[in-house]
Amino acid sequence: MAPMGIRLSPLGMAVFCLLGLGVLYHLYSGFLAGRFAFFMLSEPAAGGPETPHGSAPGGAVDLRELLAVSVLAAVRGGEEVKRVREGNVLNAKAKGKTREGAEEQLTTGDLLSNRRMFYLLKGAFPAVQINSEEHVDTADQETVSWDHSIPEDIKQKIQPKEVPAESVTVWIDPLDATQEYTEDLRQYVTTMVCVAVNGKPVIGVIHKPFSSYTAWAMVDGGSNIKARSSYNEKTPRIIVSRSHAGKVEQVARQTFGNKTVIIPAGGAGYKVLALLDVPEKNQEEADVYIHVTYIKKWDICAGNAVLRALGGHMTTLTGEEISYTGSDGNEGGLIASINMNHKALIEKLPDLEKTS
Repeated sequence: MAPMGIRLSPLGMAVFCLLGLGVLYHLYSGFLAGRFAFFMLSEPAAGGPETPHGSAPGGAVDLRELLAVSVLAAVRGGEEVKRVREGNVLNAKAKGKTREGAEEQLTTGDLLSNRRMFYLLKGAFPAVQINSEEHVDTADQETVSWDHSIPEDIKQKIQPKEVPAESVTVWIDPLDATQEYTEDLRQYVTTMVCVAVNGKPVIGVIHKPFSSYTAWAMVDGGSNIKARSSYNEKTPRIIVSRSHAGKVEQVARQTFGNKTVIIPAGGAGYKVLALLDVPEKNQEEADVYIHVTYIKKWDICAGNAVLRALGGHMTTLTGEEISYTGSDGNEGGLIASINMNHKALIEKLPDLEKTS
């Protein structure tokens, strides 16, 4: 007698397998159809809108393209600054006071430059955070397009480099040295753009509207400006704000000697350029830049990036790196130098932090 058991016929097995395949088909057909539809919608149709230039898949931006747009933005903003000043339609008014009690000026040049620079950058890189000195009024929104061109000098010196869009912060100063602008001291005036990645300044653009000179640099990339070759570390020429000259002079000369030269000047951008090799007749030269009070980050970010790219330093008066995230102000003053022993400079000037 054969052992007792259950025997499945070939026909029954076939039916069972077909039922199983049918269930699997219904489960996955919807998923596959959804994925196919997503793929089709993600691809730009012929003649339809493309992915915004400068924004790569995955929410990335190309720093070379961002540098190109930053240079263009600084120049376009500078055109507005120059046009307003030469037309003598500044409409200057006080917008508040600094912590030291000095009035802060606001002019038509500030506002028009800010609008042009902000919307050019925002149109090219909509996913990037942009911080600007002046308020952007949505009622005055304008369309400022970028033609996607990259200048030849940037193409030759800078390689494409993508970073996550959420790691990028752009800082705009649409008119640096507004007080000097109202006094018609044109040599001090600049427009500036800075790009920070994870709080570190990596791209800096400083443009002088009244001479059409533009300096730019990218950390670990390249630049169109160089550091000067000669510096005097023992008796440096120290460039400071016009209102701070008296505060710095006494401490500096006690530290470095009576031969130390103090250079009062306007504008943070101008002061950074004083440390570099700038082919400008009206550009003063200095060895160290010192600021002893609170200062806004859009004033210093571009200069910080340029110095970093060239091997220089900009820190607080106690030697701390300045982070370009969070609040828009730097509390610890600053000291900037290049091709000098930056740490030794800080150690020589211990009293400046107290002055700040």
